[in-house]
Amino acid sequence: MFTEMMDGTNLLSSITALMKKACTELPDDVHRALSLAYAGEREDSIARETLGMILQSAALSAEAGLPVCQDTGVPLVFVRAGTGPDMSAVETAVRRSLKMLTETGLLRHNCVDSVTGKNTGNNIGPHVPQIHFSPTDAVATVGVMFKGGGSENVSAQYSLPCPELDAARDLDGVRKCILDAVFRAQGKGCAPGILGVCIGGDRASGFLIAKEMLFRRLDQRNDSPVLAGLEDTIVEQANSLGIGPMGLGGKTTLLGAKITAAGRHPACYYVTVSYSCWATRRAAVELDSDGRIAGWL
Repeated sequence: MFTEMMDGTNLLSSITALMKKACTELPDDVHRALSLAYAGEREDSIARETLGMILQSAALSAEAGLPVCQDTGVPLVFVRAGTGPDMSAVETAVRRSLKMLTETGLLRHNCVDSVTGKNTGNNIGPHVPQIHFSPTDAVATVGVMFKGGGSENVSAQYSLPCPELDAARDLDGVRKCILDAVFRAQGKGCAPGILGVCIGGDRASGFLIAKEMLFRRLDQRNDSPVLAGLEDTIVEQANSLGIGPMGLGGKTTLLGAKITAAGRHPACYYVTVSYSCWATRRAAVELDSDGRIAGWL
């Protein structure tokens, strides 16, 4: 866990390296899924050509240290560490890293004042960045995700029962909601996408938990057999819709779906879908007590 003597310089360096990696390199599991999707599309199809361009772009970005996408998104940071005064040190390091990476041109100016309409110019603003702290007695970890505007716009929240979808308060109703979100998104979320889904919770916690699900690796099987089966069903049925990469048709509309369930009020039954584009930019590290990177997750 963090200590009162944590070196601020080490922490700043670690957070900056974490953000650079998240912005410029696709996670290996996402890259693997895209490669498998490419191989699975018809050889002369637009879908295969599109996935080929995505893979080529990702390779060039990693080689040159440039953003995977021109929309470098809005940062979302999850910190798990022992409680103590150094929580403020993490926040300071995150904000300083964002400013530096924006000044050097790696990050686009993506924070706008919602009242004045003016861009802050440094990716810092009211309630931005979002940094979420959780206490733990285990090794300290920091995860960062840059989520683009297109995929955020097609994220959705449903309240069951939902008469429009003939969706009841059960897992089949949940399935109908998730597939409706995928169908409505079409290619606007930059498919093939990855879904983070929260069943239950409340209006606010649903989206936060759904986004946290996007940190799960695509090859990580759900601990719940029931939810694992639902994830498989969602991916299979979504990929049968024919939406395909960037909405241009094909077999690959989703790369994966990661679903969890949260406690809810008896009167409420929300289904929250956080859509992530193919450029799922996430990275996480373990930190030692001096703020240095002890390992990549």
